[in-house]
Amino acid sequence: MTPTSTSFDLAGPETGAPVVLIHGLGLSRAIWADLLPELSTRHRVLLYDLPGHGRSSPAEEPMSLTLYARQLRDLMDHVGMARATVIGFSLGGMINRALAMAAPERVRALAILNSPHERTPEAQAQMEAYAGQSAKGGPAATIDAALARWFTDDFRAARPDVVDDVRAQVLSCDPASYAAARSVLARGVKELIAPEPSITCPTLVMTSENDTGSTPAMARAMQREIKGSTLEIVPEVKHLGLLERPEAFARALTPFLDRLGPSPAR
Repeated sequence: MTPTSTSFDLAGPETGAPVVLIHGLGLSRAIWADLLPELSTRHRVLLYDLPGHGRSSPAEEPMSLTLYARQLRDLMDHVGMARATVIGFSLGGMINRALAMAAPERVRALAILNSPHERTPEAQAQMEAYAGQSAKGGPAATIDAALARWFTDDFRAARPDVVDDVRAQVLSCDPASYAAARSVLARGVKELIAPEPSITCPTLVMTSENDTGSTPAMARAMQREIKGSTLEIVPEVKHLGLLERPEAFARALTPFLDRLGPSPAR
């Protein structure tokens, strides 16, 4: 736990190239459990909980992408990571982009997983409506609709334990922190469209074929904006394909990290 009550873990060899994992709205660092053994074999992996999520204390001020990026930078300072490859899922994929824009010297490479980009006017209005529902009713207000968007019907029937664990993570969030995060997810994406200066570090963009909130079209738009980036679309799954088909994400992330080679400095 940091002095500002950010809960985190470190895994992997101390001499490994630094990697940071950022979860999404309503979740916690527990979502990386299936990928962590693979990622921490040769890398020094930092994973943490966003304010009011998991074991981290609620934020003391209204959150924004700027503040989420500052929290990450402070956490990296706390553990002695000068520069890292930052892997972000959903809201986490917005936070890592914000950090790369604000402090490019801290970001060696990016992996942007199932993260939103420019929406249609109708989709933007829907996201802002969801944010309003969360502000009024807390995490429980939209949890059933969210789970239907996040998992395929077949997976929900076959693995109710995973679905129930995700439900529990969402419902355990501090309501004000969850509402603030949902507002950033809805409105903060506007800050990331066609960034100036542009993001130039090595970047992997991934999403799922049937992710309605972080669509393949959005992923392709991000790839076009980030010169030299690569794109992977995981077939069949929805938003939480990371939990439904972790092996597919590992197959893309592992060679991406291997191509970067050992980090010259921590």
